[in-house]
Formats: sequence, C-alpha cells, structure tokens
Amino acid sequence: MNHRRSSGKGGGMGGIAGADDSNSSSASSFLKSLKQLDAYAKPLDDFRVKTSTGAAVSIISYVLIAILLVSEFTDWRTVQVLPSLDVDKSRKDKMWINLNMTFPKVPCFLLSIDVMDVSGDHQNDVDHSIIKTRIDRNGNVIHAAPGVIGEKVDEKAVAQKDPNYCGSCYGGVPPENGCCNTCEDVRRAYTNKGWSFTKPDDVEQCVNEGWSEKMKEQATEGCNMSGHIEVNKVAGNFHFAPGKSFQQGGVHVHDLASYQAENSFDFSHTIHQLSFGKVTNFKNPLDGHTKFAEKGHYMYQYFVKVVSTKFKYLDGREVNTNQIAVTEHERDTTLPGAGLPGVFFNFDISPMLVTYNEYQKPFAHFLTDVCAIVGGIFTVAGILDSIIYTAEKNLKKKIELGKAS
Repeated sequence: MNHRRSSGKGGGMGGIAGADDSNSSSASSFLKSLKQLDAYAKPLDDFRVKTSTGAAVSIISYVLIAILLVSEFTDWRTVQVLPSLDVDKSRKDKMWINLNMTFPKVPCFLLSIDVMDVSGDHQNDVDHSIIKTRIDRNGNVIHAAPGVIGEKVDEKAVAQKDPNYCGSCYGGVPPENGCCNTCEDVRRAYTNKGWSFTKPDDVEQCVNEGWSEKMKEQATEGCNMSGHIEVNKVAGNFHFAPGKSFQQGGVHVHDLASYQAENSFDFSHTIHQLSFGKVTNFKNPLDGHTKFAEKGHYMYQYFVKVVSTKFKYLDGREVNTNQIAVTEHERDTTLPGAGLPGVFFNFDISPMLVTYNEYQKPFAHFLTDVCAIVGGIFTVAGILDSIIYTAEKNLKKKIELGKAS
C-alpha cells in the first residue's frame, strides 16, 4: 500500500511538470509568431557600414526635420481666417457711419452735414451725434462744442439775466418752448420755415451775441468734425457743404446768403477715419486720405461700395460690420451747373455678405503632419544615402580594376 501511494505521488508531480513545459512551449511559439510581424528587422551591428557621406545626409536630415517641425508647430498655433461668400439676407437694418474729418480752411459755423437716401429719408444739418472742434491755421484746437454751428451759447446764462425772457422767432417756426432765446434758435426757426437767414444784424439775439463779428473772426479758422450718423441700409449719400440746409418745395437747399461773399469755400480736407458699421481692426481705404484744393469752389465726390461683413471668432463671438471699396472724382463748381462746393459721399449697398471664420488646425492634424515630415525626410534621405553609397562602391571597384577614367 505504501508502494502504491508513493507511485501515485510521483505520477502527480510528473503531470505538473508536463503542464509547465507545455505552457512554456506555447509562449515561446507565440513570441516566435509575433516576431514574424516585425516590419523593422534589425541587422547585426557587424553588418552595418557607417560612412562620412551617410553622416552628412543624416545631419542635413536632422536640420530639415527641426526646421519643418518648428514651422509646423507655428502653423498649428496660428489662428487662420477663412473667408466665405454668401447672399446678404438682412432686412430693415440701420447702419452707423463713423467719421473723423478735418477741414483746415472751412470754419465750423459754415459747415453742415446732411444725409439722404433712396427711401426718401432726409436728415438736414445733423448735429446730435457730431462734435465740431474749431482749429486755427496751424491745426491747434481752439474750442470744442457738440452739435452747434459756431460757438455754443449757454441758454441757462441767458435765462438767468431775465427769467421771463422769451425771444422772438421773427416769423420762423418756433421750438417746443415757443421762444428763440439765442441767435442759433432764430436761425433754426428760419430754416424750419424754409427761409434764408440773410440779416443777422436785424435780429436782437444775434446782435447781443455779436454774431456778425464772430463770423468775421472765425473766417480764417478750420474745423474738425467727428462722431457718427445713423442711416438706413440702402443706397444714399451724405455730404459736407457750406451753409444751413433745409427742404424747400421738395428740393434740398443750402442757405449761403448770410455768409461773406468773398469766402472761397476751400474744401481741402483730411479723412482721419471713415467706416461703415462697427469699428474693427482693419484699415479702411480712406483712412488717412488727404485732398488739397488748388483753388476754392471744388466739389469732391467719393463713390463708396459697402459690403456687409461678419467675423466669427473661435470663442463663439460674432461681429457684424462692413467693408468698403472707393472711387473718387472732383470738379470745379465755378462752371455753370457744376453744383455745390463740398465733400460728397455716395454709398451703395452690395447684396453680398463676406464671412470671416477663425480656424485653428486640430491637434490630430498636427500629429499627422509631424509624422509625415519625419517619415518623409528619413525615407528620402535613406534613398539618397543608398544611391551615394552604391555609386561610391562602384567607383572604388572600377578604380581597383583600373577602369576609372
């Protein structure tokens, strides 16, 4: 019985050893099969031949790889702007026109800005969003007052002199309070009535303010006009011209009767800024544009094509604005029927919408390009090194055989 138990124990250990050998053989067979899939078989070091030309090709390859990798990284980090073109489907929109212009030879009391468009909308002598700044011949600021031709009169100071004072409008259309307490109020009342303001010296308010004397004092000054105007997004024009403007019998009229006859109306000008819509970083064609007239009474015309533009940023923001294209023309208004001296901007709206989308290359594209650069250069370098090495071997054989020329 003891013999049988001993024999049984030995048989069990033999079975375990056989199982271990079988598992080891299976693992070894799997590794051998896996090695067959190795696409990068390694030659023995004894069979590798290193040459100076191979070293040169390798160094050049490393340098090219480094340069291209830096370039690719820069390109990956750079935000690109991709344009696209579509039909502008916006309707009933308003548009801001931002402007900043200097007229070195036209005084502020003489300048007015008017807007009109094909829809029949007229804005005469826009002043609520325009700041006029008086400047001398050297371009130095004299005075700044928002929205008033000439100097701004303090109506509170006038009222303090006589709280019950109510000036006459001399037959013009009175303001809401029914009183024309300043010379400017009388001028507006005349304009609203469609009358020319020809005799300021016959108006009590103008005499008290010294209006005629101030016009003579300011006759040699210039004017800077800055601010914005709001227009319908349809074809139209806005212009800077001399004199108060008003509508008379459906005709747009500028009143020049009260100004000095010897005024040359020299509309030399500098456009510091002119943009349509929200101000953005890109430079508009007329920014910094200057025109000097050889003589007075010249009309400058700018024909502006307005193209709707949208910017879409990576952070999800969208900015709607406009770009412009400009052509210009000028002519002497002393010729019969030539028109009114001044600066005229005729704008038209393009039916197209240009969209600029910010785009940054995905990281997966960056990795793909890096692999293509490294693999491509090493492949080409290997082919080049092989050609050089083969050529050297053949040349050495010919030399040894005495066949080299």
